Amino acid sequence: LYWVVSISLVFINKWLLSNSDILLDAPLFITWFQCLVTVILCIILSKVSSAIPDKLSFPNLDFKWQTIMPLSCVFFTMVVFNNLCLKYLDVAFYFVARSLTTVFNVVLTYLILHKKTCCKAIACCGVIIAGYITSVLQENGLGTLSLSGLFYGLSASFSVSLFSIFISKKLPNVDGSVWRLTFYNNLNTSVLFIWLNSQLGVFISYLGFFFWSMMLISGIFGFAISYVTTWQIQVTSPLTHNISGTAKAAVQTIIATILTLHFKSILWWLGNLMVVAGSIAYAYVRHKLRVVVEKDDSSAER
Repeated sequence: LYWVVSISLVFINKWLLSNSDILLDAPLFITWFQCLVTVILCIILSKVSSAIPDKLSFPNLDFKWQTIMPLSCVFFTMVVFNNLCLKYLDVAFYFVARSLTTVFNVVLTYLILHKKTCCKAIACCGVIIAGYITSVLQENGLGTLSLSGLFYGLSASFSVSLFSIFISKKLPNVDGSVWRLTFYNNLNTSVLFIWLNSQLGVFISYLGFFFWSMMLISGIFGFAISYVTTWQIQVTSPLTHNISGTAKAAVQTIIATILTLHFKSILWWLGNLMVVAGSIAYAYVRHKLRVVVEKDDSSAER
């Protein structure tokens, strides 16, 4: 389910952001609309849950948006750069373009949390970086590399890492509820988009039914990805989820190359394979370290 929702969302967003049949260039509006749909769906589910709590469990929501505004600003940059990266790069290269998230996470964990990372994890990051450089050079050699897309990919990776570090600090402010956090982030981001977005007027007269249907579907899928991500972690484990996400990205890359008929070189695929292998190895190393720490803590309590 996670794979279906996630891959579908990427391809829908790519169609909305880059389709030549849509003579509009407004990626910020598209991102704003998706955040707005998530806000509306959260409110609806909260109301329904209050009416039938025995059949649907969803937290009550209020509008204390100031609670996590700093985190929402990071979330804002994350969703903007993600979609801009997807706009300027092929879906096949989208995963690699954002693959330095793990590397940034190690760096920011040291700079912000003052926590060091073990040598094995750093070695995994080295494999990811080598794969990233290989893929970038090959993409450039094929003439399909966008420097703007590459910049947005790096910015998205940095924002995702920063968000993952700050999120643990802000969860207590929403009573540990992922859904409240999702609601606040999308609500605040929607407001920020209205303030910054000069593209809103462009869409007032653009009433194509198919376009708006795709916009609505993308918003629903954007909301659904929050649910299925949480669900997958709950029914499996964070390690399984990380490996599943990396494997999903690899399958997404293969599907994209088949659909677009953009055949890549052996070195291009080797670079992708290195990124996938490094990411999975890093997730495994972090998991093993977490298990060791938990065992040490339980032993100390005894």
